[in-house]
Amino acid sequence: MLLDDFVTRSAEGFSFSRLQSCSFAKQIATDFNPIHDVDAKRFCVPGDLLFAYLLSHYGLSKELSCTFAGMVSADVLLHCEQHDAELRICDRQGKVYLSLQQQGDTSHDLSVIEPLIRDYVKFSGQNFPHILQPLMQQHNVMIHPGRPLVIYESMALSFDTLPTAQVELSLAASSLQVEGKRGNVLLQFVLTQQGQQIGRGEKRMILSNLQAYDEQQMQLMIAEYDRRKNLSKAQC
Repeated sequence: MLLDDFVTRSAEGFSFSRLQSCSFAKQIATDFNPIHDVDAKRFCVPGDLLFAYLLSHYGLSKELSCTFAGMVSADVLLHCEQHDAELRICDRQGKVYLSLQQQGDTSHDLSVIEPLIRDYVKFSGQNFPHILQPLMQQHNVMIHPGRPLVIYESMALSFDTLPTAQVELSLAASSLQVEGKRGNVLLQFVLTQQGQQIGRGEKRMILSNLQAYDEQQMQLMIAEYDRRKNLSKAQC
């Protein structure tokens, strides 16, 4: 299975190490956020890894929505709790990190689910600079170069019919609403199978520590992103 190398399972639950999280971020999601580095002081497990684990373990439903409630540290023992139609990832103290709501028919076909996971997390991992930089420039704001913080808030998928073959994901629209030093980003995408649209989705993110847009600083951030991308194999 796709996630076998990126999760540690036991009788008590499951967890993600720094190395597993870093490898997933860089090798699968092409996400070079320094918060996922093995030696990061403020480390957290990628939210996309949590989502991918639930999707591969519990299946793909016609309607699903996912809400991120907190950042997971390395090696935290987690388990899943079912509350009616909501599935929650919790730690031993009961803290909820992610909740997933599902409705309608569900498919457990990994030949469909795993390519969808790959495409979704790659789309997600490439938010910066490809999508976020033009949005920030348009609204004359940018994340703080010294304290860049982009937080996943929620995502949703909706299918007219459950896929039976590989699904392709493409961006349909993007928007940014600025509220002081906070920005709310909405990314909307379409899901197609063999050239026919069969669904749609959206992802919401929060940008923190916003400041006035500075092209020189932005280009330095992009250059650092590219440098990290080129060194990714050595980092994990």
